[in-house]
Amino acid sequence: MRLWLRCRVLQALKSSRGFCGSHGHLSPLPAPQKIVRTWEAISLGRQPVPEHFNFAHDVLDVWSQLEKAGHRPPNPAFWWVDGKGKEVKWSFEELGHWSRKAANILASACGLQPGDRMMLVLPRLPEWWLASVACMRTGVVMIPGVSQLTEKDLKYRLQTSRAKSIITSDALAPQVDAISADCPSLRVKLLVSDSGRPGWMNFRELLREASAEHKCVQTKSRDALAIYFTSGTTGNPKMVEHSQGSYGLGFVASGRQWVALTESDIFWNTTDTGWVKAAWTLFSAWSNGSCIFVHELPRVNAKVILNTLSTFPITTLCCVPTIFRLLVQEDLTRYQFHSLRHCLTGGEALNPDVREKWKNQTGLELYEGYGQSETVVICANPRGSTIKAGSMGKASPPYDVQIVDDEGHILPPGEEGNIAVRVRPTRPFCFFNCYLENPEKTAASERGDFYITGDRAHMDKDGYFWFMGRSDDVINSSSYRIGPVEVESALAEHPAVLESAVVSSPDPTRGEVVKAFIVLSPTYSSHDPEALTRELQEHVKRVTAPYKYPRKVAFVSELPKTVSGKIQRSKLRSQEWGR
Repeated sequence: MRLWLRCRVLQALKSSRGFCGSHGHLSPLPAPQKIVRTWEAISLGRQPVPEHFNFAHDVLDVWSQLEKAGHRPPNPAFWWVDGKGKEVKWSFEELGHWSRKAANILASACGLQPGDRMMLVLPRLPEWWLASVACMRTGVVMIPGVSQLTEKDLKYRLQTSRAKSIITSDALAPQVDAISADCPSLRVKLLVSDSGRPGWMNFRELLREASAEHKCVQTKSRDALAIYFTSGTTGNPKMVEHSQGSYGLGFVASGRQWVALTESDIFWNTTDTGWVKAAWTLFSAWSNGSCIFVHELPRVNAKVILNTLSTFPITTLCCVPTIFRLLVQEDLTRYQFHSLRHCLTGGEALNPDVREKWKNQTGLELYEGYGQSETVVICANPRGSTIKAGSMGKASPPYDVQIVDDEGHILPPGEEGNIAVRVRPTRPFCFFNCYLENPEKTAASERGDFYITGDRAHMDKDGYFWFMGRSDDVINSSSYRIGPVEVESALAEHPAVLESAVVSSPDPTRGEVVKAFIVLSPTYSSHDPEALTRELQEHVKRVTAPYKYPRKVAFVSELPKTVSGKIQRSKLRSQEWGR
């Protein structure tokens, strides 16, 4: 792979003409574009995946070589701000310099070997991106975790993964110390801080002194790159193992099609570093030569996000639907987004009402994508495509996505079933390797020729997918099957509803009925609960099929959520059924 890719780079640097165009005419083709198209062809399954691949060496260092040869993108590779005037900007050359120094810390100071596991639990600090690339360079398997993890969460992840090292900040270091004795595999603790702590190695001090000379290890495309713990919306989080190829090459196509990135783009994804979408941003942006923008937001603040979009030349924004719900409650006419041109969302279902409000107030469309910790993006609305409100788009190449029954048989359009990805006769290379150390779960996730996502939906005759919810979330009331997302979307159109979660609740006559847990908008908090319940029930009857209305309603101050911000319907459902 390395010799092949070096040849491609040299060819691109020597010639700026390539064979392109629908009629096969020769036309000018910039060198970097030729390289990216090669990666994209692999990502789309049009070329075989190379035996050896390492994102740091075969992608990031290629961009660095192009910079040295005189081709410099209009923006830095990395742009970090803290909201207090401090900024960090790195070109690809500078990213290479600092990440090689970080790699020497892992390999030399920490003594980590290829295949060893390291937890990365950091807020949005530049060191998270350095440590991630350093893991790639050394072959160390990274295990990102969100910075809101509790002692219990940390202990579970360290014990389950048997990680040898952890890198974190001052905020979490005391919690790690409290559980270290119960985690015998943990040998090295790295602290990102301006001060020291007993028993910890100071990453920033070591970074200043480390050598910038480092030879990247040779890794195979199927070698482990990262372990992600699932969100835990149902049961204990599970370890999902991804390879160098599945992430390093799997995001090139989605980065160009769904995210629509080019060298001139500045991409801001507001997600926490511990969540898979932070990695999705890293691989999709840097494979296309785009700039990753980071704002060190200690907590979600709609006004800060909107001010940042108005202040910095951000071209592409990605937020979970929860954040867009907060943004559309602000007066968006007070803000001018001079550079913003493409907006994305994913992670949970997008209410059509939120999409409509965002588009009406900003003039920008919201392009939804669907994927899991186990996959890259498998369904999406690519930029420029026709969007059907409420649909999460069509299958994304190279995936063959179908709706199947419980035996793995493909269902006709319009019929509800399991969202499934074909894995036989050929397993998509951009798929996860396995549920680590859980062969039973890995085997149970496949039926017939398909991997079963655990989500329910139907596909219409045009190939658009319509999400209903997790398999356990679908409500069966008097033989009617009701997806919680449909009811939640209807409720979202009423001004009283800030957010809601819909689950099944036991009923002696119907077996189970729809129950809605609703967080009210501040202006409705003093309304009569009984009158408001009737009003919301009638509203749902008007907006969707009458049988879907919530026969039970509970007004709550907040909804249970995972550390990534997903609503945990399973907790509410267990509460209803006394489990």
